[in-house]
Amino acid sequence: MDFLLYLAMIPALGLTAQWIAWRTRLPGILLLLLFGMALGHFIEPDSFLQNLTDGNEQSGPILLFPLVSLSVAVIMLEGGLSLNLKELREGGNAAFRLCTIGTVISCTGVTIAAHYILNFGWRLSLLLGAILVVTGPTVIGPLLRQVRPSKRVATTLKWEGIVIDPIGAVLAVLVFDQLMMHIKEPSLWSAVSMLFETALVGTGLGIAGGLILTFAFRHYLIPDHLQGVASLSLGLLLFAISDHIASESGLISVTVLGLWLSNSNSLNVESIIEFKENLRTLLIGCLFIVLGSRVNIDEVLAIGPPGLIFLAVLILLVRPASVYLSLLGSPLNLREKAFIAGMAPRGIVAAAVSSVFALEMEALPMELAIEDADHLDTVTFLVIFGTVTTYGLAASPFAKMLGLSQKSNDGILIAGADTWTQDFAQEFKKLGLPVLLVDTNYNKVAKAKIAGLNAICANILNEHVREDLDLNGIGKLMALTQNDEVNSLAVRECQTLFGSAQLYQLTFRKQNQHIQRGLTRNLMGRELFDPDLTFSKMEDFHEVGAIFKTTTLSENYTYQDFVEHYQNGAILLCVVDELQNLSINTVEHQLQPTEGQTIITFVSSTVIPDTHEAKKTAPPPSDSPPRVKE
Repeated sequence: MDFLLYLAMIPALGLTAQWIAWRTRLPGILLLLLFGMALGHFIEPDSFLQNLTDGNEQSGPILLFPLVSLSVAVIMLEGGLSLNLKELREGGNAAFRLCTIGTVISCTGVTIAAHYILNFGWRLSLLLGAILVVTGPTVIGPLLRQVRPSKRVATTLKWEGIVIDPIGAVLAVLVFDQLMMHIKEPSLWSAVSMLFETALVGTGLGIAGGLILTFAFRHYLIPDHLQGVASLSLGLLLFAISDHIASESGLISVTVLGLWLSNSNSLNVESIIEFKENLRTLLIGCLFIVLGSRVNIDEVLAIGPPGLIFLAVLILLVRPASVYLSLLGSPLNLREKAFIAGMAPRGIVAAAVSSVFALEMEALPMELAIEDADHLDTVTFLVIFGTVTTYGLAASPFAKMLGLSQKSNDGILIAGADTWTQDFAQEFKKLGLPVLLVDTNYNKVAKAKIAGLNAICANILNEHVREDLDLNGIGKLMALTQNDEVNSLAVRECQTLFGSAQLYQLTFRKQNQHIQRGLTRNLMGRELFDPDLTFSKMEDFHEVGAIFKTTTLSENYTYQDFVEHYQNGAILLCVVDELQNLSINTVEHQLQPTEGQTIITFVSSTVIPDTHEAKKTAPPPSDSPPRVKE
């Protein structure tokens, strides 16, 4: 196969795997690994590089791993950008314990298991223990978005996954340096000084880079369209310089750089984050495909039962022990600790670090050679594959069993809390669907709370408000305020929370549909219900007696019967199926309810007087508000 074609296949397979994961709700990393191993079964990536470099067997890893390292740097920079220091109030104490006490317990447990189960020597076992303390944002993030556990649990796991990656990498470097390179003269002082140097260089360069970018952005020295590229370029440069000075300190540099930028006051990094998120998605797909293609399936299978026992010990003993012991006396309750103990998938950092060290151990002189060193990356990939599979498939049902996650994410976040909106929200509540109202009007919010609804007085356009919202079980937005501009902005700002397919808003008012004076349609979410059903009409219809009605259809009472009963006038709003899955009626996709489903409609039992404003502006009789003959 042509090398160009192989390179083009990598992102295409990565995209395909992640798309299938989105459609099936399977763990994306699992599918990426499967696709990668399937590709490697037919094509060996190292063979291409050997052919390009006159058959040098080491050319593949030598050329590949620097690219992998730079890609990991981009992923860690994006991870740092997602860290908000305000979140430490929720899970900072627990995350700190997991990254310190938990790391020591995990490293010890993995080391003992590797020695007695896999029959590795103590040196190789300790190196494997240091590598496998990491979890990683590449796998934790997608799982948290899929499961949507309680905020405190999600914050704890996110911070642990991002912070522990550089810790694990530095720990592995210390172990390798002392037990592999200086086995005859290990020195505690040397290890401590190396650790201090790594932390100092990494943190110092990360802060320096943050100061440079902050100054440049605040003084408009870099145009908007170059800000993402500038932060990426500087991050990669700092990563390389830092790693050149102190091995593996580059991960610290880029994490600190991202953390600094995301927590700088009055600094808008939204465009940078969006740029990095898109790049991270591409890189994760490519990295796992490439690294997965380098895995020799026969070598993985050759590990046999000891490998499965080792994996079971990590999942069932080592992780729970590290969590429960490190979180003794923490504010987290038993259910939250149980979920955290059941969530430790390994990711790209473990794969990259193990591959690099396996390569370096192959180059060691005979007197320092380590038995079974060639099995290091094979065992690591077995652990990655096994933990991603186990945690990916079990996380969602486990969270629901513990009561930390809703059975589905079909709940609704509603922007607006007007009277008719509250009545609409009550219908969702009756059906057991989570609903949260957000409005800046205190009186409206107070009335909603008195009516038994979950509501908060806040501005949904405020970034910090959105970060603090409890969205457990909520996966859709309905923008129902009387201001079209606010609705459109809410849709735009919530796109990263739910995805554009789950963002809905009322149709624009007449004046906002004008070509010159109005808003453009690309600023709009999915148009709700009917192209003529604006906020004003909904409010007018409601004021003269229109009500929201929930009806369950059956074989004896079909949707056609319902339409005929209400003289083709009832407006269909939503449909809920037998599994409590919510579908919302939109202009572009009109729903067709079937037997067994429950519909939410807007009907009226009062004839609107001719003098009423709604009557004056109402469409022709066939499109007018429903009039019911009871």
